[in-house]
Amino acid sequence: MLKIKDIPCVILAGGFGTRLSEETINKPKPLVEIGQFPIIWHIMKLYSYYGVRKFIISCGYKSNLVKDFFVNYQNYSNDILIDLQNNSKKIISKKSEEWEIILSDTGLSTNTGGRILNIKKYLKKNEIFFCTYGDGVSNINLKKLLNTHLKHNKIATLSAVKPYGRFGELKIENS
Repeated sequence: MLKIKDIPCVILAGGFGTRLSEETINKPKPLVEIGQFPIIWHIMKLYSYYGVRKFIISCGYKSNLVKDFFVNYQNYSNDILIDLQNNSKKIISKKSEEWEIILSDTGLSTNTGGRILNIKKYLKKNEIFFCTYGDGVSNINLKKLLNTHLKHNKIATLSAVKPYGRFGELKIENS
C-alpha cells in the first residue's frame, strides 16, 4: 500500500514571477514572504502536514536565493548565539523540519515541462509524485487527492480553482 510519506513533492520554483514584479525584482516569487516565512515554506508545511517529507525544488530564476534560504534554514528559523570574540555561532533554539530537499537548477528559461523532465533523475521509474507551482498555496486535502488519483488509475490528476473575477464579472446575453 502506497503511503503519502513515501511520495515526493516537486515544487516548480523557477519562473520569473512577472505579475509580482515589485517583489520579484529582488527575489523569486516562492521566496516572497507571507508573514515571516516565504511562500514556498507555507507550501511545504501543507505537504508535510499530510506526511510528505521529500521535496524536489526545480529552481531557475534567482536559484541562488532559493538555495541560500534552505542552506541557511536553521539560521533563519532559530535563535542564534554569536560569540564575536571567539568567532563562534551556536543555535540555541532548535526548531527543525523532517524534510529532505533536493534543490535542482533546471535552467533560467526552461518551461514547466522541461523543469519536470530535468528533475526526472531524482524520481524512481514510474514513481508517483505530487507537483505544484512555487506559489501554489492551497488548503487541498492531499490524502483525498491521492486516493482519487489511485482509484481512477490515471497517469496524472490535476487540481485547479476557478478564480473569481478580480474586477467583477460581466454576463452578456444575445439580444
